[in-house]
Amino acid sequence: MENFSLANKVIIVTGGTGVLGDAFTKGLAEAGATVGILGRNKAVANERADAINQSGGKAMALIADVLKEDELIAARQQILDAYGKIDGLVNGAGGNMPAGIVQPEDDIFNMNLDGLKQVLDLNLWGTVLPTQVFGPEIAKTGKGCIVNISSMTSQRVVTKVLGYSIGKTAVDSYTKWFAVELANRYGDKIRMNSIAPGFFLTEQNRTLLTNRDGSYTERGNLVLKNTPYKRYGHPSELLGALIYLLSDASGFVTGTNINVDGGFSVFSGV
Repeated sequence: MENFSLANKVIIVTGGTGVLGDAFTKGLAEAGATVGILGRNKAVANERADAINQSGGKAMALIADVLKEDELIAARQQILDAYGKIDGLVNGAGGNMPAGIVQPEDDIFNMNLDGLKQVLDLNLWGTVLPTQVFGPEIAKTGKGCIVNISSMTSQRVVTKVLGYSIGKTAVDSYTKWFAVELANRYGDKIRMNSIAPGFFLTEQNRTLLTNRDGSYTERGNLVLKNTPYKRYGHPSELLGALIYLLSDASGFVTGTNINVDGGFSVFSGV
């Protein structure tokens, strides 16, 4: 259906140099979008943009830190100079850090608060700040959309990852609140929704879920036990929801979160 096409849409993906970001940028390009691959790793961003361009798609590397407004503004100008507009934004930047993990043996009344705050800042402000910078341009298109990346940790208690859990819970609240305010101010010209991935093996969680030999840790096996599909997700399996939310097919959808989790969020464990 034509409504699901992303042809002629210019979409920026933050965290575009990550594992999920790789699937996002490739999938959006295959759906017809012109993709801005935004991340801090210049070599990876350029390599991925070159690969998309060489395969017949359109992509541009945008080197920026999502927590640095001046770098985001420069990236915005770069994409506007090249394509004249921005239709969509995927706030894919985020993740966990060792300093934001609370181990079972740690004293929970003497936690690393600076580490927790660092992870919170990355996930929350790393979503809010790009929206502030790119949002006004997206609203100008008349059919713009912003997609945030949530997590199962905002819906179910997942031990150890407190900083990440707080950050993604805040993203959920922000998505609903901001979607309403966008609608109040812009009508249906710009929408905000989110996707909550289940468990996918990424660079941030790989050491928690797998051993060096590739086998699963005790925690990794617990995830599978509590996922009805009994497997981890493939990054490409997020694309259906992502393309839908960025396309005109979801024109009456805002403030909504879509779980892509193999049933993890609804399974009691029994």
